[in-house]
Amino acid sequence: MFGINEIKTAALLGLLSGLLVLGGYYLVGNEQGLYLGLAFAAASSFSSWYYSDKAALAAYNAQPIERQQAPELYDMVASLSAKAGIPMPKLFFVPTKSPNAFATGRDPEHAAVAVTQGIVDLLLREELEGVLAHELTHVRNRDTLTQAVVGTIAGAITFLGRILTFGALYGPVTRDNRQASNPFGLLFLIVLAPLTAALIQFGISRTREYSADLGSAEITGNPEALASALEKLEAMGHQIPMNGNPAMSPLLIVNPLSTKGLQSLFRTHPPTEERIRRLLELAKQKQATPVAA
Repeated sequence: MFGINEIKTAALLGLLSGLLVLGGYYLVGNEQGLYLGLAFAAASSFSSWYYSDKAALAAYNAQPIERQQAPELYDMVASLSAKAGIPMPKLFFVPTKSPNAFATGRDPEHAAVAVTQGIVDLLLREELEGVLAHELTHVRNRDTLTQAVVGTIAGAITFLGRILTFGALYGPVTRDNRQASNPFGLLFLIVLAPLTAALIQFGISRTREYSADLGSAEITGNPEALASALEKLEAMGHQIPMNGNPAMSPLLIVNPLSTKGLQSLFRTHPPTEERIRRLLELAKQKQATPVAA
């Protein structure tokens, strides 16, 4: 049975695809645009499904890790993968002092987990286990695929908005000039649709982060360790930002951004304070639950 997070994600993804179809319709100006939008959505989804891991790893210059290079880390991921019930993903290393980690791949059989030098240096063993379990939960839940598809479709909507902007400035976009009859629709697709697509993308990302935090607590049995790790990552992330393609930022375990005012709408992750609060509350519930004999 699907949970509330899965239902919410499916609804937001459907809305996002609908925006792309609407953009195709408005770009062409007739029913053929609907088919164009559908084809564009399908092509975008397929490409992101197949190439998501390569794109994300390349964005952060991640390098593969063999067991002899980092046996402790390798064995840690192997043990956590077994507890999560998934094949061990390929391991990658990102040569940056910014503390972060991410998972990518179209399914658990083609997954990869990347860690930065900064996160390995910063966290204690149990904290790093919490972070890795969080990323493995993303793999198990196929969040990596969802985020890749969402990011690609959102990018396509923004691209269509730019095309429509060009047409509005330099002439009608279609031969029958149907856009001119509905300036509010054109305004929506040029300005509001890309903005809406970004907000939907961030909404899906925030939903999946809460689920991955719970999955980490389930795998490790230690929600307090992940809470401690998130506190450290949030503090250091502001001091040493993670450079790379902003489109890939929803994959990261933390992506610090101001939570004040309207900027809070554009966070790719839930507020770290709220994530920590939930984890600590889960730890209290776990302590209050009597252990079965």
